[in-house]
Amino acid sequence: MASPNPQRELTLRGLVLGALITVVFTASNVYLGLRIGLTFASSIPAAVISMAVLRLMGGGTLLENNMVQSQASAAGTLSCVFATFPGLIIAGFWTHFPFWQTAGLSFAGGVLGVLFTIPLRRALVTHSSLPYPEGVAAAEILRAGADKGNQRGLQALISGGIMASIFSFCSGGLRLLADGLSLTATAGSAVFQLSAAFSPALIGAGYLVGLSGGMAMLAGCLLAWALGVPWLSAILPNPAHLPPAQFAQDIWLHKVRFVGAGAIAVASLWTLIELMPPVLRGLRSMLRNTPELSATTERDLSSSTMGWLLGGAVLLLAGFFAAFLAPVAHGFWPLVGVAVLFCVVFGFIMAAACGYMAGIVGSSSSPISGIIIIGAVLCALMILGLEALGLTPASMMADGQKLATAFTILLLSAITATIAISNDNLQDLKTGQLVGASPWKQEVALIAGCLVGAAVIPPVLNLLYQAYGFTGAMPRAGMDPSHALAAPQPALITLIAKGIFTHSLDWSMLRTGMALGVGLVILDLALRRHARALPPLGVAVGLYLPASVSLTLAAGAILGWVLQRANRNRRQQTNAENGSIGTMLASGFIVGESLSGVLLAVLSGTTGQDNAFSLAAFMPAGWATVLGTLAFGALCWAFARKTLQTP
Repeated sequence: MASPNPQRELTLRGLVLGALITVVFTASNVYLGLRIGLTFASSIPAAVISMAVLRLMGGGTLLENNMVQSQASAAGTLSCVFATFPGLIIAGFWTHFPFWQTAGLSFAGGVLGVLFTIPLRRALVTHSSLPYPEGVAAAEILRAGADKGNQRGLQALISGGIMASIFSFCSGGLRLLADGLSLTATAGSAVFQLSAAFSPALIGAGYLVGLSGGMAMLAGCLLAWALGVPWLSAILPNPAHLPPAQFAQDIWLHKVRFVGAGAIAVASLWTLIELMPPVLRGLRSMLRNTPELSATTERDLSSSTMGWLLGGAVLLLAGFFAAFLAPVAHGFWPLVGVAVLFCVVFGFIMAAACGYMAGIVGSSSSPISGIIIIGAVLCALMILGLEALGLTPASMMADGQKLATAFTILLLSAITATIAISNDNLQDLKTGQLVGASPWKQEVALIAGCLVGAAVIPPVLNLLYQAYGFTGAMPRAGMDPSHALAAPQPALITLIAKGIFTHSLDWSMLRTGMALGVGLVILDLALRRHARALPPLGVAVGLYLPASVSLTLAAGAILGWVLQRANRNRRQQTNAENGSIGTMLASGFIVGESLSGVLLAVLSGTTGQDNAFSLAAFMPAGWATVLGTLAFGALCWAFARKTLQTP
């Protein structure tokens, strides 16, 4: 192998490799986000893949690997726009995802996110004691890889991906294995239902979320299905005489889910209030610090480059906002100008908030969903304010405020890209600081990641929508709604925006959810006095998501806790390595199922059918459920065995 060149950092082959990894992780995160409302951090898996590939190519260095993982991480994070863009279809404004509008707004918002982190870097990274857990972990992996690589971790990632892909194809493609299990029981007129999904991605996500988050989602699920649905089914009429299972689902969808939405709003607001003091301290620190810029490890993009990028991003935003409104409205330029200003000002404030949150709790745990909800409310109120001043087009509030709802979602999509990138980039810049990277080169890699990720997102969204549809918004008649992607965040954002404009929200359920959210916050504060925790936002999300998602994710969290307990008596080094193997296996499960889902979406779009490869007709009744249960159990056993296996 060639001797590493310590000066090799931002290279053409690194950019190409980063782009290829970007395609994989962006597609995976979009699929996972639309299915369960969560994404996974791609920095560590990207670093492991980069180290293995560049080692095979020869001449790879620690700094070159860092650039690859930075680029891939930025693109994977940009996929958070899954939380908003599908709302335009759910709201009935789009029938597909236009490439240039979707990609352009994602890229413009992402560039703003990168630019906003540059002035924040010295205050929140260089001159800060914030822990940045994921950034530090990525740096440690890069340092270890510079010496001996991490072939075992790469093997775990690949094997996990293969196992999950095979299971997912047999389940979602061939339909030989059931994709879940549901049991319904009645007690008088009360209906009880238990559902679990046979999903490797959910097991992997639960492992990465951890016991606290998993138990919080389980608690929310129990509140919904052991209390809310049985109680409401006992007191509400069933005029359509729906079967018990369908009646329970109808009550959850139209009643209990609104309780979850109210609880999410309160829990998100409380999380932001808790973190506001350190955010303000960080901003004051940013304004005071003016370190020397002569060192290579302190040099950012030049001010002129930043100015050009900022101007270009603003023009892109204005152009795409105008292009969105032009076919259906006139006199929209005042609205466009205020919307762009809102993106820049609110985006920078939230960039600082998210950056500080990521430094404290990590990118994966930072409550971006809560910020998006607050952003949706502020966007809608801003449009209402402009309408009161006569600065919006006349068509904005026509046809049930359809255009107003759609423009709110569009504006929020650009802001989502900004705050998601800011949330992740400071972790990457922390990694770069620890390994001695050049900030300006890393910032170039981050922008390249945004460009590639923005190009990947629209076709993936179109593929998934055409193949599966979204809950409540199917692209074609006759599709199986049980296979539709839940798209929880887009549905909630659309609900909030439409509800503000049309006054059609079920406020009784929302008020109940808000009261529940207050109670959860008080309970969490009480538990903290005894060194315990029950994250209110996790409980609220467990209420809002389907039971099959929450239960399986909680099972993954419990499995991870059991495996950690089993490793407790082993040597510390073995514990650390086994923990890394478990993380890579979990990431492989997520990537494998996600890519299998994208592949099935491609095949479905090509054939025009979502069951073209189904062999279910040749299976005896009930066998798919039995085989699915056994296969999923075997998959979990293999996960545990590989995680506990000593080197």
